[in-house]
Amino acid sequence: MSFDCYHGRDLFETSERIPRQSMKTETMVATNQRSTKALVGGLIVSLMVCYTAAAIGGLTTAEAVATWYPNVVKPSWNPPNWIFAPVWSLLYFMMAVASWLVWKADRILVTRPALAWFGFHLMLNALWSLLFFGMKRFDLAMIEIVLLWLSIVISIFLYYRFSKIAAMLLLPYCAWVTFASCLNYAIWSLNRVG
Repeated sequence: MSFDCYHGRDLFETSERIPRQSMKTETMVATNQRSTKALVGGLIVSLMVCYTAAAIGGLTTAEAVATWYPNVVKPSWNPPNWIFAPVWSLLYFMMAVASWLVWKADRILVTRPALAWFGFHLMLNALWSLLFFGMKRFDLAMIEIVLLWLSIVISIFLYYRFSKIAAMLLLPYCAWVTFASCLNYAIWSLNRVG
């Protein structure tokens, strides 16, 4: 009995193989068949997740900005307080849309690692507000914001695999956190005791 035949065909016939491009097309067709209701629901969930992280950070920030933060020594290039809320609101919206684009780009089993990483990143995002405004620990917040920045960069690379637009939507956020890192360092330096 020969190993080259199976029901009269060669086991290694190229006609039996599914081309890689064909498998990708099948996956895209399967995901594009999501109902409008599922797509809208996915966007709503994405918005809720991102704005929940915003709310957690905001609870800590709001009181401190009104009471303690005005007395903190800040650099001359510190933006006015009123600019932070609209900028962060827009950034959280862009994060939500980016995550939604990744979710809808492929099956959840394929996108889960990128979305799970982004969820971890959102915890780092909320933690920074707790350290900076809640605990008033500029030093710990500085260390944490570097980790946050790295997590954003990793998210951009992970999201790029599924959607270039999703990755680009995270770029303004990365730029803002870069600026916030410089501001965090300046505030830490100006308010260091001893």
